[in-house]
Amino acid sequence: MKKMTAYVTRSYGPDAHFEATDVPIPKLAPEQVLIEVKATSLNPIDHKLLRHDIGLNPELPAVLHGDVAGIVSEVGSDVSNFRVGDEVYACAGGFIGNAGALADYMPADSRLVAHKPKTLSFAEAAALPLVVITAWEAMIDSARVKTNDHVLVHAGVGGVGHVAVQIAKSRGARVATTVSTEQAAQTAKKLGADEIINYRQESVEDYVQRLNDGKGFDMVYDTVGGPNFEKSLQALRNYGHVVTVFTGTTATKLELMTSFLKSASIHTQNMSIPLVSGQGRDHHGQILRDAAKLVDSGKLKPLIHEQQFKFQNVNEAHALFESGKYVGKIVLTSN
Repeated sequence: MKKMTAYVTRSYGPDAHFEATDVPIPKLAPEQVLIEVKATSLNPIDHKLLRHDIGLNPELPAVLHGDVAGIVSEVGSDVSNFRVGDEVYACAGGFIGNAGALADYMPADSRLVAHKPKTLSFAEAAALPLVVITAWEAMIDSARVKTNDHVLVHAGVGGVGHVAVQIAKSRGARVATTVSTEQAAQTAKKLGADEIINYRQESVEDYVQRLNDGKGFDMVYDTVGGPNFEKSLQALRNYGHVVTVFTGTTATKLELMTSFLKSASIHTQNMSIPLVSGQGRDHHGQILRDAAKLVDSGKLKPLIHEQQFKFQNVNEAHALFESGKYVGKIVLTSN
């Protein structure tokens, strides 16, 4: 049986870590492709799965990380849209029942996979899948952002936020975003944000008054959660849409009077549902195909932290993520 190197965790919790080990190269199901992994990125859910057993964790010992960019090395008997040698990207594993990307090879349901943008390296492409899918589901599927909508994206230089800003701009929206530093403000402007809000210096009431005469935004994207969700509702216009990603503490404890008074539409997100349930996998693949077109037309680019890591340094990458001292996506390459 052929072997490969994988970086596995043998436990979940505060002391969990990755170690290199030899494991069998996975056998393919008929609908899968085998990807020779060139790069992956570190998303908050990847770290959360390492530190906590939340019921979505793969069986131990586990290979984590969902985002992947690489080369198709084998195709299942039912796959017709990919060939050996194709350069692809996807968010296709790292959850229960799905092997992750921290290995030489990763099996992936072909419905979740798309040809990677031609203008990006593997490292750049690996930074996009999860955050693109998440932002796309919010801006386009849920809120249906359109030309001239006034959109507020919280944390506009964060992993999901920086993509949401660019997707909204590609739809013709006027985009405002919150930041905490002047450096982040400059980065957000380069990404296309029309208006910058330093949330440490300006209240919700003040920036809503400054930017739209107190009427509120057509759509607010809350990528932060917690107490920020109430601020998102305060910033919304009557009959507006708010989309929130992190609802664990938000949804169970929040009084929705502000929402009621504005007749707001509230959308919650869980992009892992197709991975865990199998439902909606074709749509994830389509999002990545559409996103690749945006990238290659110059309308979307990933924001990547300046320090990149090799797979053998995955524990250092997670330590950096835990410190919070990074900008953009943390990317790891296989060699």
